[in-house]
Amino acid sequence: MRWRLRLLSALGALPAGLRAAPTGLNGHAVRGGAPAAAPEDGLSGTGGTAPAPDRRPPSPGRGRGDTVRAWTELFRVSALFSVPGDALAGAAAVGRGPGRGTALAIGASLCLYEAGMALNDWADREEDAVDRPHRPIPSGRISPQAALGAAGLLTAAGLALAARAGRPALAVATGLAATVWAYDLHLKHTKAGPAAMAAARSLDLLLGATATATAGAPAERGPGPGAGTARPARGGIVRLTATPDNVAAPHRPAIGALAAALPAALALGAHTYGVTAVSRHEAQGGSTAVPLAVLATTTALGAAVLVVDRERRAGGTAMPGVPGQPGPGAGGLGAFSPAHRQAVVPVPDTTGLAPAHLATTGLTASTLTSLLLTAFTGAYLRTAGPPLLHAALNPSPPLTQRAVGGGIRAMIPLQAALATRAGAPGSGLAVMALVPLARALARKVSPT
Repeated sequence: MRWRLRLLSALGALPAGLRAAPTGLNGHAVRGGAPAAAPEDGLSGTGGTAPAPDRRPPSPGRGRGDTVRAWTELFRVSALFSVPGDALAGAAAVGRGPGRGTALAIGASLCLYEAGMALNDWADREEDAVDRPHRPIPSGRISPQAALGAAGLLTAAGLALAARAGRPALAVATGLAATVWAYDLHLKHTKAGPAAMAAARSLDLLLGATATATAGAPAERGPGPGAGTARPARGGIVRLTATPDNVAAPHRPAIGALAAALPAALALGAHTYGVTAVSRHEAQGGSTAVPLAVLATTTALGAAVLVVDRERRAGGTAMPGVPGQPGPGAGGLGAFSPAHRQAVVPVPDTTGLAPAHLATTGLTASTLTSLLLTAFTGAYLRTAGPPLLHAALNPSPPLTQRAVGGGIRAMIPLQAALATRAGAPGSGLAVMALVPLARALARKVSPT
C-alpha cells in the first residue's frame, strides 16, 4: 500500500508538460485546458453540426421566405388574375378562339403589368415612406435599384413576347409599355392620370385581339403561283390569301381586329378610369363624390353590356375591315356554331335534322348564353358596387382602399361578360374560374 502512495507522489511532482494530455469529446487533444483547433468539416467550422458561436443567425425579415413575400407585395400578385381576361375578351371580340397569339399576348400583358407595378413603387418610394412605410421599398426589404431593374427587364420581356406574335401586336405592345411608363413616372399625379391608366387597359385588350388575329396571318396566305400555276387574268377574282404580292394583306387583319375589339376595349377602359379615379384618394380618403360617380358609371356599364347584347342578337354584323371574316361573336372558346346561334337556319336536307329541331337547339344555346351573360354582369355589379357605396358613405382610407380592390377584382367578371357577349361563353367561364384564385390570394397579398 505504501509503494502505491509513493508512486502517486512521484507522479504529482512531474512537470505539467510531461503529463499525458487528456482527450476531448471529439477526439482532439486538449492543451492547457482548452480544446485544440479542430479541422473544418464543412458544416459549421467547429467540428460539429451546431452553428458556430461567432456566426450570427439570420436577422428576422431577411430570410428567403421574406424576400419572396416582399416581391409578391411589390408585384401585387393577387391583381395578376385580372390580366389574362383582357386577351381572352379581345380574342372573342374578333371571332377567334384562343391560340398561339392569345398565349403570347397573355404573357406580354403579364410582364408589362408587373413592370408597371414595380415602376409604380419605385416612383412613389418617397411618398410611400410617409403614407405607407410598410411597402417593400420604404421598409428596406427591396432596394430601389432592384425594383427599377425589374421594371426594365419585365418591359423588355413583354415586348419580346409581343414581337413573336407579329409586328401589329408589337406596335400595340409598344404603345402599352410607353403608356405604363409615362403614367408611373409623370402622368399619375396629373389630371391625365386616370385617362392614361384607362388607355393602358384598353390597349391590353386590343393587344390580345391583334395578336390573336395576326399571329397566324403569314402561314394562312398560302404559296405563291409556281411554274405550273397560271396567274389569273386582269380583273379576275383572286382570293386575298393566295396573292403573294399584296403587301397590304398582313395589315388588314390587324385593322379589322382593332375595329372589332374597340367597343369592348372602351368598356374596359371606362371601368379602369373609375377605379383609378378612386385610387387617387386611397391614402388620405375624404372623397364622397368620386365613389358615387364611379358607382353610377359601373351601373351604366353593366346595363350597356346587356343592352348591346340584345341588339347584337337581334341582327349580327360582320367584322369591319375584314371581308369574309365572321363578325363579333362568331368564334372564341366555347362559341356556338351558326346553326346553334340562329333560331331558324336554312340547311340542306342531307343533314337529317328537322327545322324544328334546329330552332329548338338554337333557342336553347341562345338562352344559355344570355343566362351566362346576365350572371357575369351581375357578378361584376356585385363585386364593384357595394365597396363603392361604402366608400361614398364613409370615405375613410380603409374603405377607399377596399373599393379600389373591389374594382380591380370586378375586372374579371366584366371581362367574362364581354367575352360571352361576343359569343364565346367558354372563354367567359374560363375567365370566371380565376375569381376564386384572386379572392384567395387577395387575403394574403393586398392588390392595392
